[in-house]
Amino acid sequence: MKILNLDKPIIQWLLLLLLAFVWGSSFILMKRGLETFSNFQVASLRIAIAYFFLLPIAIKNLRKIKGKYWGYLLIAGLLGNGIPAFLFTTAQTQISSSLTGMLNSLVPLFTVLVGLIGFGLKLRIKRFAGVLLGLVGAIGLLSVQGLNFGDSNLAYALLVVLATICYATNINFIKTYLGPINSIDITAFGFFFLGPPVILYLFMSDFYHIMQSDPEATTNLFYIALLSVFGTALAVILFNILIKKVSAVYASSVTYIIPIFALMWGFIDGEVIKGMHILWISVILSGIY
Repeated sequence: MKILNLDKPIIQWLLLLLLAFVWGSSFILMKRGLETFSNFQVASLRIAIAYFFLLPIAIKNLRKIKGKYWGYLLIAGLLGNGIPAFLFTTAQTQISSSLTGMLNSLVPLFTVLVGLIGFGLKLRIKRFAGVLLGLVGAIGLLSVQGLNFGDSNLAYALLVVLATICYATNINFIKTYLGPINSIDITAFGFFFLGPPVILYLFMSDFYHIMQSDPEATTNLFYIALLSVFGTALAVILFNILIKKVSAVYASSVTYIIPIFALMWGFIDGEVIKGMHILWISVILSGIY
């Protein structure tokens, strides 16, 4: 008996909601980590902890992976975890966690565009209409937040947009090139490549000094560990399972739900939520439906 029968739409929806909750919570965890560590240290710690968590799986299955897939796994690791981790933490030094979560909603649109341009995705009008409706909701949320092109933080917001393009490309990439590799191995070997360089960086940085001198370092490292294990390693495994079972566009629609949870955590952390946020969230959910 399967634990997750993804042939059932209700299970697909529940998995989307679970991933949205986990990833929607990740922005506030990143914010906590940035109170003690630099943006590069937070990204490196996120990857390093996930690396150690998944290392036993990678070692156990090392001989199962055929040579032609090593390059594909490296690309998937960079696009799905490596590059976005540094882009997100850098962006959150200047923009709010709520705004970061909202911008992340661009993933489905880029999934369609990248799929059309580079992966031979067939355009279905109903699906594309849903993506556009969700995008309208995301833009509505941005307008409520007050982002404008004269904002001095626009460059940092664009870093999040670049991260969403990486995610969109990776979704199509896994769907196209890594079908024979199971989702756990895709995740484990992605971090298998990323772990050693970031660990070396941490040793070369002032990470040890911060741990010794900052009284909040242990607490904020714990928040990063939560982000690494649940918001990175386990969540990416579940997401890769979803990618294998459903369309790339459907899987990417999880990012339309993320802003709801990002807003929730932002509100708990003292960020302002306005009535118009609820309207645009309704538009987003309609687009997913």
